[in-house]
Amino acid sequence: MGRGKVELKRIENKISRQVTFAKRRNGLLKKAYELSLLCDAEVALIIFSGRGRLFEFSSSSCMYKTLERYRTCNHSSQEATPALENEINYQEYLKMKTRLEFLQSSQRNILGEDLGPLSMKELDQIENQIDVSLKHIRSKKDRVLLDHLFDLKNKEQDLLDQNKELRKKLQETSLGENTVHMSWQDGGQSSSNLHAIESYPGLQNPDHESSMQIGYHQSYVDQMNNEEMTCHQHTNGEPGPSAGWM
Repeated sequence: MGRGKVELKRIENKISRQVTFAKRRNGLLKKAYELSLLCDAEVALIIFSGRGRLFEFSSSSCMYKTLERYRTCNHSSQEATPALENEINYQEYLKMKTRLEFLQSSQRNILGEDLGPLSMKELDQIENQIDVSLKHIRSKKDRVLLDHLFDLKNKEQDLLDQNKELRKKLQETSLGENTVHMSWQDGGQSSSNLHAIESYPGLQNPDHESSMQIGYHQSYVDQMNNEEMTCHQHTNGEPGPSAGWM
């Protein structure tokens, strides 16, 4: 029996729709590759899935070269150029939107959300990705801690050096104050001795005082000699100098 005609309409069953999409997509990409290879044709194919994922094929090195060639060949007038640019911008917007949705879905999967549709292989990939991320994070954390510890050690050494300098300055200051105090005491004693000498007249001019004392003793000696002579004369019956004068 021949193959029956397939009615072209949207498949309501989600699983059947995804299976059909995967088969037709792979077949379409295969046909595009065969066409470009067998006929030496430049082929560009862009497919967006129902979930927004992008699938593309280009026989050239860059999809944009084929699109630019398409714009040049299909729109020769200047009026059609803004429309093509808008179309290209819209396609780029869709591509970025799909990329954003994919990243958001990956982020939720890493956080442990929306894991139901994922296969065992995808779960293993997420687990490996998390392990690698943890290794990088721990390595970075260790480096940060080591750098912080090194900075603290440098600060500690600087503080010790500053403390040593302050102690040295303090010792020098204390030694200087003691020297000034001793000099002040010596100066005070000298001043006291000088004041005592100034207050005693006899000590101000010792030579003069000695001469005065010598003269005083000489007068006293002469007086004693005169009295002794007078007493001797009275004893011998000789009149003294005062009797003769009388």
